[in-house]
Amino acid sequence: MKFISWNVNGLRAVEKKGQLKQIFDMSPDIFAVQETKCKVDQLPDGAFAPEGYNYFFDSSKERKGYSGVAVYCKEKPIKVECGLGIKEMDHEGRMLTLHFKNFIFVTCYFPNGGRDTEHFKFKLSYYHEFLKKVKKLEKENKNIIFCGDLNVAHNEIDIARPKENENHIGFLLIERKFVDKLLEENFIDTFRNEHPNEVKYSWWDMKTRSRDRDIGWRIDYFFVSKNLKNKIKKAEILNDIFGSDHCPTELELDF
Repeated sequence: MKFISWNVNGLRAVEKKGQLKQIFDMSPDIFAVQETKCKVDQLPDGAFAPEGYNYFFDSSKERKGYSGVAVYCKEKPIKVECGLGIKEMDHEGRMLTLHFKNFIFVTCYFPNGGRDTEHFKFKLSYYHEFLKKVKKLEKENKNIIFCGDLNVAHNEIDIARPKENENHIGFLLIERKFVDKLLEENFIDTFRNEHPNEVKYSWWDMKTRSRDRDIGWRIDYFFVSKNLKNKIKKAEILNDIFGSDHCPTELELDF
C-alpha cells in the first residue's frame, strides 16, 4: 500500500496550482493532508473528490482559514474519529483516526507552539495526550500508522543549522524528547529507519527563500508500530514536489 502525507499550507491554493492532481496521479491508497485551512463546504464541487476516493475532514471549529486535516482513501474505513477526544484540544481540527481491518491510520497537524508561552504549553500537552491516544489505539490494533507535521526536528541531522536553532521552538530539547519517547514506545520513524544517514528536509522558511539553498528542517514524518518494520518497502521525502512550504512524505508497506 502507498501512503502520502503533505502539509499543503492551504488546500485550495495547492489545488489551484495543480500540485494536488500531481499527488493523485501517483495513486496513493491513502493521502493525508495537514493545514487544509478550509472546510468541506468551502471547496469547489468535484475539485477535491477524485473518483475512487472517500474523503474525511477535521476542520477548525472557531478560526476560519486555520489548521485543519483531511484524509483521502480508496478503501472505506470501518470507523473515523476526529481529534483526541479532549474538547479543549480538539477545537482547531488537528487529528483524524481511520480504522481499517488490518491497521489504524492517524494523521495529525501538531501545534507550532511559537505564538506565546501558553501556546507552547499547549503544544507540549498535545504531545503528551497524543502519545497516550496512540498507545490506546495500539491495544485495539497492533498495526498503527501515523503521519503528519510534528513541528519538531528530531536530531541534528534533521535540521540544516542545529547550533543556531538549539534554543528555538521546533528544536528545543524538551520537544525532541517527544520523538525519543515515540521511539522508546516501539514506534519507528520510517524515513530514518530506511535512510539512517541521509540529510533531507521537508520544510523551508518561505520568507528567507531557504528552499532555494536547501536550508531546511525535517519535521514531517511517517511512524509505524515496531511489528510493521519488516513490511516497510519504501520511505521517502518527495522534495521535488512544490506548492507549499512543506513537501510531501511517502511510505509504502507490504500489505
